Amino acid sequence: MTRNWEGVSLNDLDRVAKELIDFASNKRVFALHGEMGAGKTTFVKSLGAALGVQDIIQSPTFSIVNEYQTSNNEKVYHFDFYRLEKLEEAYDIGYEHYLSSGNYCFIEWPEKVESLLNFEKADIFIEPVFTNRKITCTYE
Repeated sequence: MTRNWEGVSLNDLDRVAKELIDFASNKRVFALHGEMGAGKTTFVKSLGAALGVQDIIQSPTFSIVNEYQTSNNEKVYHFDFYRLEKLEEAYDIGYEHYLSSGNYCFIEWPEKVESLLNFEKADIFIEPVFTNRKITCTYE
């Protein structure tokens, strides 16, 4: 299944995040694709808000993974694999535990660990189009 949102501005992100979570309602792992500066972390902030995360979501560039709690006491994990130099680093943080937990997991730079993501997930593609974004979510 695929759904597109075109002409998405910063003001639209919270609405699009809610619609995307509803669209991919049976998915818990999301791989976010996009070039540097495309707005992946900004969109994860909106996805977290849609799920009831009350903490300030920040990029886990240096920690690799950040954990947040929703207002319902559920966990949300946010990964940024940009700085990974080898797959062993993903094993070192115990990525399997997080991704198999049944909690929401948002992964930035999934291309760095593509061989580890060989299971059902939703892919989110964020493409800058002038000052807005095109966001596409696809899954099987």
